[in-house]
Amino acid sequence: MDAQKPNYVKLVENTPLPRIALCRQSFAATRIEDPAAAVHEAMADAACCAKIRPGMSIAITAGSRGIAVFPELLTALVAEVAARGAHPFVVPAMGSHGGATAEGQTALLAKLGVTEAVIGCPIRSSMDTVEIGTLDNGMSVRMDRHAQEADGIILFNRIKPHTSFRAPNESGLAKMLSIGLGKQSGAEQCHSRGIDEVPVYVDLMARMKLDRCKVLFGLGTVENAYDQLARVVVLDSEGLLEAEQPYLREAMANMPRLPLGPVDAPVAAGQLDVLVVDQIGKEFSGTGMDPNIIHRFSSAKMAPHATVQIARLAALELSPRSNGNANGAARADVVTARLEAAFDREAVYANALTSTVLIQAKMPMVMPDDRSAIQAAVKTCGAKDIRRARLLRIPNTLQLEYLYASESMLPELRERPGFEVLGDLEEMRFEGERLVNPWPEAH
Repeated sequence: MDAQKPNYVKLVENTPLPRIALCRQSFAATRIEDPAAAVHEAMADAACCAKIRPGMSIAITAGSRGIAVFPELLTALVAEVAARGAHPFVVPAMGSHGGATAEGQTALLAKLGVTEAVIGCPIRSSMDTVEIGTLDNGMSVRMDRHAQEADGIILFNRIKPHTSFRAPNESGLAKMLSIGLGKQSGAEQCHSRGIDEVPVYVDLMARMKLDRCKVLFGLGTVENAYDQLARVVVLDSEGLLEAEQPYLREAMANMPRLPLGPVDAPVAAGQLDVLVVDQIGKEFSGTGMDPNIIHRFSSAKMAPHATVQIARLAALELSPRSNGNANGAARADVVTARLEAAFDREAVYANALTSTVLIQAKMPMVMPDDRSAIQAAVKTCGAKDIRRARLLRIPNTLQLEYLYASESMLPELRERPGFEVLGDLEEMRFEGERLVNPWPEAH
């Protein structure tokens, strides 16, 4: 059997792996327990919701990101619109995601738990757009045809930091309006000058659409560090971009972080030899692995924000809910064969070509299984003694409450406020091709 192993696997098979212990870090957090009640209260308190009139057809946006209690929130929003006598329908608003096809975008929503049967209204998916104007540089501003033909549009999205730039408006309602509702053609226009110019065109396109399209208001959510719903807000179309900005700052402050650097610092900072990420995928981040967590950014302009230095990163699996979009693999140094097998070129390449960030379509070193992937990362991490490598294992880049830490990190972590070492040190255990040291039930 050993004779059949590729030579590169033999080169790592004797690499020792550090012992690890299950740990937990605590974050300050507010949580909303009843999403439907939160939507009802936010809309009842917002005067702009009076723009909904009986008989109106109302397009409600639904994106490709994983949002806490996404189906519940969208179902509640649909019910509130219907209760006012209007006729809601949902429009997939996700630029080029879902392979840039109408069927792919409907399927992506279904993976996120959003179907017509669940939300109680039609889903009208099309890649057809109409031009609603041009910018001063001649750039076309595109709008989903179904949304444009409706009597009104309600934007719905999570407000959060973007993965590739810093700006007054990043990921949220403004981006949903400019890129999401632009579909593939609009997203391509917005990204055509490169990722560093995206916030410029998000702003310009969103303002034009607010001026020329029938946007009624936006419903935004903010999440806590545990990927849970923390706030629901309704923002009038009048002054929407400015009104969204304080909630972006709140979302930034709420973000979880790796346990590196001073606890009270605004961002994590420090050195790590190896990071093992169990799953990547679109529901965890638009880039599969959130650069705000791993500090591996696409843009050179984000270099000042890269305060965490990870020598080697191993990604083990693509989430099934990502529908084959494995663009986050490019941020790893080594991945497994099963992650490579799940890599769908249609989904990844459509996303990469539209965003102009071709590096996200690359595939790192591929090893046969979890053990060899982690061994490759440890062997090449550059630690003075790889048996004492500083290693962390996380389930994904969205949920960082529980993690495994290597033996050499435990003394400093035990002194960290809000940090608990829950389990004894143990060897990494593997069954077949998988690492099987278990996560608590939530994961």
